[in-house]
Amino acid sequence: MRRDQLEHAIRAATEIIRQDAVIVIGSQAILGSYDEDDLPEEATLSDEVDICPLEDDDAESLATELDSVIGEMSMFHETHGFYIQGVGPHTAVLPSGWPDRLVPVENDNTNGRTGLCLEPHDLCAAKLIANREKDHRFVRALLDENFVQEDILRQRLAMTEGQDDQVALA
Repeated sequence: MRRDQLEHAIRAATEIIRQDAVIVIGSQAILGSYDEDDLPEEATLSDEVDICPLEDDDAESLATELDSVIGEMSMFHETHGFYIQGVGPHTAVLPSGWPDRLVPVENDNTNGRTGLCLEPHDLCAAKLIANREKDHRFVRALLDENFVQEDILRQRLAMTEGQDDQVALA
């Protein structure tokens, strides 16, 4: 995925749910902090952008609407080669204080709308807690190329409720 595609996803999602901002939770949140040309290939492989509405009901109706309108196998996906996965606020387990570290993406390409992307260390902590093979590859690539620092990542893991620094670092 490319940064301009992330920006397009932000614009499309905010227009559909009629909100000025969304939270980008998944791996492509890394594009809020770094350009795709600088990142290792493993960090930009996904064609999915996980987006959480800032405000949604308990049934996560807006997240569901994103899935149905611009989700996987939608016309949007076929046309643009990527899709939006609408997610709820409890999709990822995140370190305390993560909202204060969100990285805003707002420019002409987002039409004044904002994507609030997880900070890279918070993102990697969530990926390690999810404990999927693809997430370990993602985190390892970012560690190997010094986009995230192991000591900060360990601190963030320790700041995650119910977790400790015993989570394997990729």
